[in-house]
Amino acid sequence: MNNRNGRLGLGWLGSVSVLLALVALWWVASNAGWVSRVFLPTPQATFASLLEGLNLSSGNSGNGELLAFTQATVGRMVEGWLLASLFGVLLGAAIGVSPAVRAWVQPTLEFIRPLPASALLPLAISIFGLNPGMVLFVVAFGAMWPVLLATVHGFAAVEPRLSEVARCLQMSRTAYIWKMGLPNAMPDILAGMRLALTIALIVAVVGEMIASQSGLGQAILLAARAFRASDLFAGIVLLGLIGFVSNALLALAEKRLLRWQQP
Repeated sequence: MNNRNGRLGLGWLGSVSVLLALVALWWVASNAGWVSRVFLPTPQATFASLLEGLNLSSGNSGNGELLAFTQATVGRMVEGWLLASLFGVLLGAAIGVSPAVRAWVQPTLEFIRPLPASALLPLAISIFGLNPGMVLFVVAFGAMWPVLLATVHGFAAVEPRLSEVARCLQMSRTAYIWKMGLPNAMPDILAGMRLALTIALIVAVVGEMIASQSGLGQAILLAARAFRASDLFAGIVLLGLIGFVSNALLALAEKRLLRWQQP
């Protein structure tokens, strides 16, 4: 246990060291004039823009627009991810428990899966128009595939002897899914949900940029067009923080949900 804690501590120390080194390189490059501040602001300017945008500046003079944009993007990401997780698990379970259905559907899934969700934005715009519902649909569609495929794999990988036991006990399909299939597939499902959360954030930002919907994507695009480099970098830093925090929270939830598998 001590060795494990020591390795974790060294891992965190290494990660923080790399991050600090990158920030130091950024500081040197911007302050030394290696790159024009029109394109690369200083870390100080970015941090000031971040505080002002979140209305956290000491003078309380921030506009708070970045906070509203962040709430819109996070809300869109979470809603799309929840829809993707729900439909991904339901469809994946229905496909994964039946070898015959898997044989029929798997080629179609493999054909649709590589399609980038952002490429479907023009089609979604023509169907739904430029509205928040369109972006939510594309986010859910793009984020659904990791959950769907992970669920199919998890149910397909159930130990054959468990299936034989279920048949001997004359378990219904619903009971088999709930008592045997779902526990076996849970690690795959949670891994797919973590990947889907990242995809949901990416697609939400791209959708906001293309469809002109309120959010961090639109804020970053407008800042780039106006050459407000510090605002642009503040938005990018926020996106990184959102991705890091959401992944960390889901990893913690995954660890708690899978405690029964740990020796």
